[in-house]
Amino acid sequence: MGREISVGMRKELLKALESRYYNSSKKDKTRILDEFVAISGYHRKHATLLLGGRKGDERNQMPVNENPVKRRIYDEAVKEALIVIWETADRICGKRLKAVLPELVAAMERHGHLELDPIVRGRLLTASAATIDRLLRPIRQEARIQRKRRRPPKATKAIPIRTFADWNGPKPGYLEIDFVLHCGHFNAGSFVHTLVATDICSGWTECLPLISREQSLVVEGLGVLIQQIPFTVLGVDSDNDTAFINESLLDFCKVHDLEFTRCRSYHKNDQAWVEQKNGSVVRRLVGHERFSGFVAAQALAHLYQHARLYVNYFQPSFKLMAKTREGSKEKRNYFKPQTPCDRLLMHSEVDDSIKEILRRQRSQLDPVELLHGIRESQAALAALVSAHGSMEGPGRKTLDQFLSQLPQLWRLGEARPTHRTYSAKPRYWRTRKDPFETVWLNILDWLQEEPDVTAKELFGRLQGQYPGAFSNGQLRTLQRRTKEWRQMMAKKLVYACMNGAEETAIEAVVAGEESPTIKLF
Repeated sequence: MGREISVGMRKELLKALESRYYNSSKKDKTRILDEFVAISGYHRKHATLLLGGRKGDERNQMPVNENPVKRRIYDEAVKEALIVIWETADRICGKRLKAVLPELVAAMERHGHLELDPIVRGRLLTASAATIDRLLRPIRQEARIQRKRRRPPKATKAIPIRTFADWNGPKPGYLEIDFVLHCGHFNAGSFVHTLVATDICSGWTECLPLISREQSLVVEGLGVLIQQIPFTVLGVDSDNDTAFINESLLDFCKVHDLEFTRCRSYHKNDQAWVEQKNGSVVRRLVGHERFSGFVAAQALAHLYQHARLYVNYFQPSFKLMAKTREGSKEKRNYFKPQTPCDRLLMHSEVDDSIKEILRRQRSQLDPVELLHGIRESQAALAALVSAHGSMEGPGRKTLDQFLSQLPQLWRLGEARPTHRTYSAKPRYWRTRKDPFETVWLNILDWLQEEPDVTAKELFGRLQGQYPGAFSNGQLRTLQRRTKEWRQMMAKKLVYACMNGAEETAIEAVVAGEESPTIKLF
């Protein structure tokens, strides 16, 4: 039909409907648009643009209302009533409020808490959930408690990032610091932390236990570690832990003229040097048990005082020279293994006075005495976490005794008390109620009458006399108990002379009680 009218008729029809379309409601606009599409044959989207996209000149020539007033259905009265009801409903969302709105309004009116005009009441009950949320949106924004957004500390922007590729072989004095947590298998509560500092150039490692992870303790601990290191500290590099990235440590580095940098987040390889020492030094010495309290911190401090000299003077380590990739394989070349002391003595940037101090101290150290002190501290740590409370081991002996045991110490297995595994003690107590406690006397009577009867036949008799009292899975228990009774009766017949302990044990088994194994030889 639309294809039969001419272009001029379409223009006249558009001119006649345009003014009426502009001043109509949404429902009437839909009806006018349907009629225009049906008559003109235009696409609905094109027809919408024609009816609603008038030019300014044409709009001024048409008798239309220049300032149309949009009718407000949900006025301030509806909004105020909705606020009262929303507060009564404990500030629930619009969808939930829409579901309970009729019952809530009726209950409030019934008890005299609310008196609404019929028009306001009707509009309030017909409002959709989206309309309720739209009306309450500014109210919710003002009523909502503004939570403080957690922002990174100001020191984060002041500390530059340094990756593993940015070092390029620094001279001695640049430290990487990190934490090792002694929390065991449960990372909650209070436990001891070890602050580890490793020199990138030489691999010199210092450790210090902290009773908790707190920034003031980190500053104090870092000051102690700097005093223990025999060479001048030039810089500190840390991860993004808030115990490191803070104003306290930043001010400390500024006061001591230290270059403070940090690694990238979630890039542990940026701190590869200290991460290596976390495993090869701290975990190797301490293990993975949980330590908490001042006593454990003191034991760890005593261990680290011996370990720092033993590791830095008598423990050579590898240092990466180059890394190349050949296809899918990665080839790594290392320097000759050296101790941190040797690397410092061979480095041209280290002063001769510091080298003389290192040589003199190394000549005075006894590696066996240091190892004995390490084993002694490890035994003390093992006693703190051991359920047995055992303090035995090489570390609890004198230095001469320890030295005499070194040639044969390998026969004992693990030499570190912190890494030993103790065999569990045999259980001699009952964890469940004896299922045959009430019928054991009957079983003994049957065994006396028929000594050759099997446990399976006895179990069948029990199930026949006590239906539902015994399950099939309890047959193995009866077989074991019957076997023990027969063994004890055989021993009683063979060995006429027995001590009191064995007789007591036999009587216990006969009575149906558990007893430890008796040695007759």
